[in-house]
Amino acid sequence: MKARYQYRFYPTDQQQQSLAQLFGCVRVVWNDALAICKQSEKLPSNNDLQKLVITQAKKTVERQWLSEVSNIPLQQSVADLGIAYKNFFDSLKGKRKGKKVGRPKFKKKTNQQLARFRIGGFSFQGEQVYLAKIGNVSPIWSRELPSTPSSVTVIKDCANRYFLSFVVEIKPVHIDSEALASLLPRGDAKSERASAKHISSRSCVATAGAIGIDLGIKTFAVMSNGEKAKSPNYSKIDREIRKLQKKLARQPKDSKRRAKTRIKIAKLHNQIADTRKDFLHKLSTKIISENQTIVLEDLNVSGLVKNRKLARSISLQGWREFRTQCEAKSAKLCRDFRVISRWEPTSQVCSECGYKWGKLDLKVRSVQCLSCGTEHDRDENAAKNINKVGIGHCHDSKRTQRRDKTTPVAPVNEASRITSPSGR
Repeated sequence: MKARYQYRFYPTDQQQQSLAQLFGCVRVVWNDALAICKQSEKLPSNNDLQKLVITQAKKTVERQWLSEVSNIPLQQSVADLGIAYKNFFDSLKGKRKGKKVGRPKFKKKTNQQLARFRIGGFSFQGEQVYLAKIGNVSPIWSRELPSTPSSVTVIKDCANRYFLSFVVEIKPVHIDSEALASLLPRGDAKSERASAKHISSRSCVATAGAIGIDLGIKTFAVMSNGEKAKSPNYSKIDREIRKLQKKLARQPKDSKRRAKTRIKIAKLHNQIADTRKDFLHKLSTKIISENQTIVLEDLNVSGLVKNRKLARSISLQGWREFRTQCEAKSAKLCRDFRVISRWEPTSQVCSECGYKWGKLDLKVRSVQCLSCGTEHDRDENAAKNINKVGIGHCHDSKRTQRRDKTTPVAPVNEASRITSPSGR
């Protein structure tokens, strides 16, 4: 399986100019090729596009400066456009899973800039990385590369930060959850890097540990074993972003002050993204290291964000990113990752006896079962039900409905059922 390893680097002033020229050439080649594709009745092949927008364009006066940069990123830009069109057509035909993919768009100078070098365009020289017609750059090696990379992508984000992203081939690691948990006692990044050197020498021992996870907003994750993970507080930075966005809307376009405000907003967005990414990586690593089977619920995030009161809070959590990380780390460490249907009534059923009490308002946080008398925390009860459904020990809802009468909605004043109607 393939993985990406990303490292930050700080180019010199001369290298920044060379990279800006490279990004501009890559962007122009993409836009020229996209314009040709839109004007053509039949989509040209990648070879024909490379001849038109690279080989022949270098001979013209308007595009002769394309010869000043490496030819490899320009060819990769045309190849990326071909992949973008393939994904678009596969999405139209229903061959591609997930959200519908739109048509390729023209690239802007103010957006994130990318340039990819394949083998032959980069090489390692000690602790430095040589990029064709750019020079040697010194990335901050936060961890070692597991194998020789097949390509490297130079990234400049909207906050003017530079990164090197390597694509490497890795093998699934066979290790049991108890051994990995002992290697990661605190779940921090240093322990994760230190344990990577010892993982390959372990053998895989199957364990019966399974955990169900219910995702939320204030409490990001509630596990079926009773553990809870609170979400970081993004409200302060989010308020600053709102103020700066109002200021940006009032400033005239193409002004220097508007450019400065745009960079400030980008830095605040990166601060939220970095905080969220660090939190999700540490939490997913801890969960994967301590359990053999991980069960999540298939949430309809696109439908949930239609609630205008909770849309911003839901968007800041990163539920889909957490699921992606758990799935990738499970494949890497030979874990069993499962996702149950979103239609399972996990919040409407008692996890002890299977009695179905019906729908509950969001402000109801604690419930007492009318059948067995057990008092449940709403989220913890849902996590236990997710775990039961995921491992195949689901209650028989039809049998319990025939045996006991089900109340559709719990009123707030019913003290025998609702023990804590506090807000979420």
